[in-house]
Amino acid sequence: MMDWTDRHCRYFLRLFSKNILLYSEMVVDQALMHAGPERFLAFNQEEHPIAVQLGGCHPKLLAECAKIAEQYGYDEINFNVGCPSDRVKSGRFGACLMAEPSLVADCIKRMQDAVSVPVTVKTRTGIDHQDSYAALVHFIESIAAVGCQTFIIHARKAWLQGLSPKENREIPPLQYPTVYQLKKDFPHLNIVVNGGIHDYASINTHLEHVDGVMIGREAYQHPYFLAEIDRRFFNSRDPIPSREEILERFIPYVERQLKQGVYLKHMARHILGLFHAQPGARHWRRYIAQNMHKNGAGIEVLHGASQEPS
Repeated sequence: MMDWTDRHCRYFLRLFSKNILLYSEMVVDQALMHAGPERFLAFNQEEHPIAVQLGGCHPKLLAECAKIAEQYGYDEINFNVGCPSDRVKSGRFGACLMAEPSLVADCIKRMQDAVSVPVTVKTRTGIDHQDSYAALVHFIESIAAVGCQTFIIHARKAWLQGLSPKENREIPPLQYPTVYQLKKDFPHLNIVVNGGIHDYASINTHLEHVDGVMIGREAYQHPYFLAEIDRRFFNSRDPIPSREEILERFIPYVERQLKQGVYLKHMARHILGLFHAQPGARHWRRYIAQNMHKNGAGIEVLHGASQEPS
């Protein structure tokens, strides 16, 4: 989720659940080596368990990046072979690499040899007209042959020509049965399904067929969706926090970051959906959106947003 799941977003989402595995934005290998790891890899210890998602097509360079990420303390290295954006296509990484399974396998092997943490793959069911089940099986077999055990499958194919990234998240039909079939054909692998998952009932259904569920947009746009995850799926007996309690826990973090020179807008943009579907939600969103960009905007913006409009 490029430009979404930065460290401020992840800290916020961790307040809802102790157990979910959080993923970083996709970090491109060349950008990481050029701009330096601190900019892309620094995170708060409270974010564990956390995976870094890498993009690229240079096996040696990806291995170096994976090693640095492990040194930073990430719990998993995830290789993104599913992103369909124009930036990804022009850089020869992301979903276009589904057409080059041997190269992906080489990248995975190099990263596995460089680190001791798990190296996983996130991919699609296919690209363009290369979307047969046989092609997907060949892709999975090629990667699994070098030792990769976990595949996160966005249950849509990607059109690399003619659709925007947003359209690629919505227009190609979801193919959950395809992902279920992969688990049947590769029972020894960990198969995780992703795409269009919005409610607990859907999660329960998917878990009858696969090993895990990845949730993206729903968790970002309506984050309180995560508040019951630990109770429902991890057998936690901890009390479910209220939205107000989440905000109270987030405010000290915001205050610390403000003192370090972080602009409020970089944190506040991630919490616009906290009161989704609740009384006052429109005021909450509007007040923050109108004030978080102002010079000197501080914690008072969050306090003001939480006040009922007069």
